[in-house]
Amino acid sequence: MTAATLPVDESLGATLQRLAGAQKGAAGAPAYSRFVNRRLGRLLAALAFHAGLTPNAVTGVSALFTGTGIALLALAPLSWTTGIAVAACLVLGYALDAADGQLARLRGGGSPAGEWLDHMVDALKIASLHIAVLIGLHRSGVVEEGLLLVPLGFSVVATVLFFATLLNEAMRAQHGVVTRSQPTGYRPSVVRSLIVLPTDYGLLCCVFILFGAPTLFLSVYALLFFAVAAFLALASVTWFREMKRLPR
Repeated sequence: MTAATLPVDESLGATLQRLAGAQKGAAGAPAYSRFVNRRLGRLLAALAFHAGLTPNAVTGVSALFTGTGIALLALAPLSWTTGIAVAACLVLGYALDAADGQLARLRGGGSPAGEWLDHMVDALKIASLHIAVLIGLHRSGVVEEGLLLVPLGFSVVATVLFFATLLNEAMRAQHGVVTRSQPTGYRPSVVRSLIVLPTDYGLLCCVFILFGAPTLFLSVYALLFFAVAAFLALASVTWFREMKRLPR
């Protein structure tokens, strides 16, 4: 079904049903992204469709909310109000990030330019989020300077993980192997989704609610950092072995 033949006068419920049948594969997806963000994105995609928005417009709105949250982290006073506002902006930005792709599939398929734009926005937020944490904590003056290495390290690990995720999918597709985003016909493990929850960007978004309590926030934030770093180290070994098995 193409964008020109879509039933724009259908009910919101009918649109949601069609979206539910056009989801990406969930293999390897952590719990928040799989069970919460994807459903929020589905609702926002349906609303955007009925509002006549394009996927690129949704990507732009996503970038606006995420950028606002990152700016607040770096520039606003360290407080509970700031933390709640940051979490709300990042959670909504992430849901809209899921919505743009779902909207594209609903309209008959995305474009290379739209996919490029989506990945560029993702790369920008991954590269800048933890730097904004560093700036905000440094400006507050309540955190020892040595602890500022945590967001710096988190920025490196998160950027490498994002790049590795895209690279893995590109390599699989290039060599004719089923990618993680393709539907597989079976239900991925719920247990695995829960195990890798600490690596979930959506969970990180929610943690910023604690930004008004620096000690508590840094403790949880540091735990997530070490969890993501450990996951990246272990997963890199598995990914390298997988790449060695790919056909030449």
